Amino acid sequence: MYVCLCHGITDKKIMKLTLEHGLTDVRGIRQITPLGSQCGKCIRTAKEVIEDTVAKTYQKAS
Repeated sequence: MYVCLCHGITDKKIMKLTLEHGLTDVRGIRQITPLGSQCGKCIRTAKEVIEDTVAKTYQKAS
């Protein structure tokens, strides 16, 4: 699913970056991509994707 329509960033891209770079917040994703730099409507959804990815990764490690 597209999270950021302005820049074509998907939830899978955000999940991949979160796992590959060990990111835990939107700020980290924004340093790598232009997420939220145009209209900003995607920030809340991106945050949820990151939090879900981190939670699932933590559950697997436990």
